[in-house]
Amino acid sequence: MQDDTTTVAKLIKLVDDFVAERCWEPFHDPKNLSCSIAIEAAELMEHFQWLRSDQLDTVRQDPQAMPQIREELADIMAYVLSFASTMGIDVSSALEEKLRKNALKYPAEKFRGRFR
Repeated sequence: MQDDTTTVAKLIKLVDDFVAERCWEPFHDPKNLSCSIAIEAAELMEHFQWLRSDQLDTVRQDPQAMPQIREELADIMAYVLSFASTMGIDVSSALEEKLRKNALKYPAEKFRGRFR
C-alpha cells in the first residue's frame, strides 16, 4: 500500500477489519479512541522532547528513531480512522471543510511565512 494509490476508505476498512477480527468493537468507543489518539500523540512527541529545532534533521536520519516514529504515527492514524468510523465522520470532507475555514481565517497573503 502506498499513499498515492490507497484511499481513505480502504484504510478505514483495514482498521475496521483488524478491530472486528479481535472483537474489540466494545472497547473502541469514542471516549477510549479519543484518549488513545492523545496517548499515542504523546508517545510521538517523546521522540522530539528536549530537541532544538536545529537538531530535527538528525532525527530524520536516525535509523533507530525513524522506525519508532513511523510506528507511533501509524498508531495515531489507526485510532483516528477507527474514531472516524465509529463516529460516522467522513474524513476527507471533514478535512476539506476545515481547510476551507482555515483559509478564510488565515489568508495566505496575510499569513505567508508567519503564524500571527
